[in-house]
Amino acid sequence: MMRGPRHWAVAVRKPDGEIAHLARPIDPLMARHWTLRLPIVRGVVALGESLAVGFRALSVSANYAVEDAAEGDDEPVEIGRWALAFAFLVAIGFAVMLFKVSPALITDLLPISSGGWFVIVEGLIRVAMFVAYLAILSFIPSLRRVFQYHAAEHKAINAYEAGDELTPENAQRHSLIHPRCGTAFLLWVMVIGVFVFAFFGRPAWYWLIVSRIALLPVIAGLAYELIRFAGKHTQNRVLMTLLAPGLWLQRLTTREPTLDQLEVSIRALEEVLEREGRLTPADRRVEVMA
Repeated sequence: MMRGPRHWAVAVRKPDGEIAHLARPIDPLMARHWTLRLPIVRGVVALGESLAVGFRALSVSANYAVEDAAEGDDEPVEIGRWALAFAFLVAIGFAVMLFKVSPALITDLLPISSGGWFVIVEGLIRVAMFVAYLAILSFIPSLRRVFQYHAAEHKAINAYEAGDELTPENAQRHSLIHPRCGTAFLLWVMVIGVFVFAFFGRPAWYWLIVSRIALLPVIAGLAYELIRFAGKHTQNRVLMTLLAPGLWLQRLTTREPTLDQLEVSIRALEEVLEREGRLTPADRRVEVMA
C-alpha cells in the first residue's frame, strides 16, 4: 500500500498471478482548518488518517486473498464501516494495553521508590516487550511474505526518491530500510514517552493507567515531528546516528523481497503518482504480469 498527500493505492497479487489495484482519494483533515496543521496536532491527525487508510487497504487485500470480490467486478468489495471500526478499536486497544499500560503496571510491582528510576525502568520494560514481540513475529513463517512486501514498499520508495526508473530490478538494488517507516515511529513513541512521563513521577496505579492512555496522542505527535524532521534531513550523519536504533529495528519487520513482490509495490506507487500528477499513464514502466 502506498499513500500520497491526496491519494492512496493498494496493489495485490491475485491467486491467478494478475496484479489487481485500487486507488482512492483522501480528503485530508489538515486541509480543513489551520489548527489541525499545528506541530504535534498534525502528527495526531496524520496518525489517525494513516491508521484508517491502512485498515481499509488491509480489508481490500483480504477480500482479494479469499476471492470475495463479486465475479465480473473491476474492483474489490471493502469491509463495511462498522466491521472496520470494530477491528480498528480492537487492534488499537490491544496495542495500548500491551505496550503502554502493561509495562507501567509491571513496573509498579517493583520496589522502586524514585520517580525518575520508575520511569526509566518502565521505559526499558516497554521497549523490551516491543522488541521481543517483533522478534517473535519474525519467526512466524506465514508473516515472512508480509515482511517481504514491507521491504518491497521501502525499496520502491527509495528508488523513486533516488530518481531511478521504477523497475523491479532497479528497486532491488536499494535499501530495505527507510527513515519514515512506522516501525521506527513506534520505537520513538516509547522512547519519547520516558521523557514525557518523567514529569509525573510515580503516581498511584489508577493514575498510571490514565496518564499512559491520555498522554499517548501528545507522545505520538512528538514522535511524528521527529520522524518528519528526520525524513527531511537524511544526509545529516549526526541525526541519522541518533535515530539508528529505529532503523535497526526495521531489520525485524523486513525481509528481502522477490522481483514479483517489488513489481506489486511499484504498481501501487505508480497508481499514487499518477493521481498526484507526478506520473502520467504514458510514463508507466511496469507491465502487469499474469
